[in-house]
Amino acid sequence: MSAARPFDNPAGLATDTAAYYTALGGGRYQPTIHTQGAWQPIEQHMAPVSGLLVHAVELNHPREDLQPARLAFEILGMIPAETSTVTTEVVRPGRTIELVEATMTVAGRAVVRALIWRLSRQDTQVVAGGTWEEHDPPMPDPADLPPWQGSDVWSGGYIASLDFRADPGNRPGRGRAWARTPYPLVDGEPVSDLARYVGLVDTANGVATRVDPTGWMYPNVDLSIHLYRLPRMAGPRDWVGFDTRVVFGEGGLGLTSTRLYDASGSVGQSAQMLTVRALATPDHG
Repeated sequence: MSAARPFDNPAGLATDTAAYYTALGGGRYQPTIHTQGAWQPIEQHMAPVSGLLVHAVELNHPREDLQPARLAFEILGMIPAETSTVTTEVVRPGRTIELVEATMTVAGRAVVRALIWRLSRQDTQVVAGGTWEEHDPPMPDPADLPPWQGSDVWSGGYIASLDFRADPGNRPGRGRAWARTPYPLVDGEPVSDLARYVGLVDTANGVATRVDPTGWMYPNVDLSIHLYRLPRMAGPRDWVGFDTRVVFGEGGLGLTSTRLYDASGSVGQSAQMLTVRALATPDHG
C-alpha cells in the first residue's frame, strides 16, 4: 500500500497539549491535534470521541454498583475538529439495569449519540467461562510482535498519536494488532480505565486494512461494543488488543468485526458498519 498523504492542520488544533482533549468546563471540550481524523484534517477521529462520551457518563452519573455492558455509538455526520459539548441523560433508571445516553454537539449540531447499558455487579466467578482463549489460539503478546507504523497507511493526528504492534502474518481484511497511547484522554480531569480503553477501540477499522485508503474510503457510521468483563488498564500506556476481520460486500457496505483484548485476555467484541466508496483518483474517477 502506498504511504498516506500527510495532513496539515487547517482547524488550528493545539499541537503542544499532551492529551486528546482540554476540559473547558460545563461539558465543553477542546480537541487537540491528537484527535485529528484519518479521512479529513478538519474532523475528529471517532476513537477519542467515544472515550470522551464514556467519560462524561461516568462523570455525570457515577454508579459503582453498575457496570457498562453494551456501548452503542451512532455517528450522525462528520465530527468537526472544533469545541465540542457533551450532554448526558439517564433514559431508563433502575436499581440493577440502567440505560444512559450521551450526545456530542458541535456548533449546535448533534454529531455522535451513545447509548450505554449498565448492569449490576454480581459474583459469578463459580460459573465464569467460555472465553475465546479456551478454544482458539491466544493473542500474541505485544512484546513478541514488531512495531507497525500506522501513519504509513493512515493520515491524521490520531493515528500518529498511537504506538502499534502488529502480527507479521496480517493480510488484507484480517489482522491482529495491539495499540496504546502515551496521551491521557482529557487534560485536567481523571479518566477511568474503561474510558481510556474505549477511546482506542474505534482504531479497529484501521488495523486490518482491506484496500488502500488513498483509493477507497470506508468510514464507519457506528461503533458497538459488547463486554463480558471490564478491561483493566494498569498504567498510562497499556495495550488494547484487536483480532479483526473486515468484509466488503458488492453494493457499498462493509463490516469490521473485532475481538477485543487487554493484557489479561479477551474482554468482548466490537462491530463497525462501513460505507465503502471509491475515491476520485485516476484509477477510480
